[in-house]
Amino acid sequence: MAAFFESVGGQYVATEWAVSPWAPSQVAGTAVCGLLAREAETHNPGTLFVPARFTVDLFRPVVYEPIRFRSAVVRDGRRVRVVDVALEQAGEVRVRATLMYLAAGEQSPGQVWQPDRQFAAPPPSAEWNPIQFKFGEQDWTGDFAAGLNGDRKSVWHDVAPMVEGESNSPLQMAAYAADTTSMLCNWGSAGIGYINCDVTLTLSRLPVSSEVGLQAQERITAGGIAIAAATLYDRNGPLGVSVASGISNTRRAVDPAAFAAEVSATAQAQ
Repeated sequence: MAAFFESVGGQYVATEWAVSPWAPSQVAGTAVCGLLAREAETHNPGTLFVPARFTVDLFRPVVYEPIRFRSAVVRDGRRVRVVDVALEQAGEVRVRATLMYLAAGEQSPGQVWQPDRQFAAPPPSAEWNPIQFKFGEQDWTGDFAAGLNGDRKSVWHDVAPMVEGESNSPLQMAAYAADTTSMLCNWGSAGIGYINCDVTLTLSRLPVSSEVGLQAQERITAGGIAIAAATLYDRNGPLGVSVASGISNTRRAVDPAAFAAEVSATAQAQ
């Protein structure tokens, strides 16, 4: 199975599978977020802690050049650990991330309001399927072109490895999926006209398998700025919320169907 990055001498080199839909010279934010999560997890405090918040600031494009990381624990307590990560290329920081671990414990007693949620998942399949979509009341599909409408959207991920020769951790899967929040919520009849500058993932638990779903929940826009929110879930139910802020990029709006065709052509050429 193809991977998004190769590890070479302490650096990471993006493969053709990590290409961004916004520009062929750039690495997709989904792959960047997954790789950042991998680096942050090297400071995991243990199984009693949950990676409860993962925030990424995507303030410079990550391009097809070697990637290095600087990471450190900046707070280490009995119930909280905070890890900072900086992604560097050509001697400058391109992206930064923070991961907050919280110690798991007993649930608080009493009755508390919960929203009435309904989360759909595609039928289990013996065949690997990296991405599927649900547009409104339509059935699950891998056809990107079917999403050129104003319907509410959901996506189901079962993603290739972040790094060649490794399996994705549950956090890496969740981080990868979270970066599709802006795409999912801002995808309309004219394609995707907003590019996200950040993403924040909050988790009460980790996904139970390599499959992670995302359902659009909120979209607020004004003056070319869009705020998007989605719920992450797996086959056992909801597990977290992701929020992304984006800026309009209408001159280079993404046509998801055209991008999917390019990726498919690359796969067939391998």
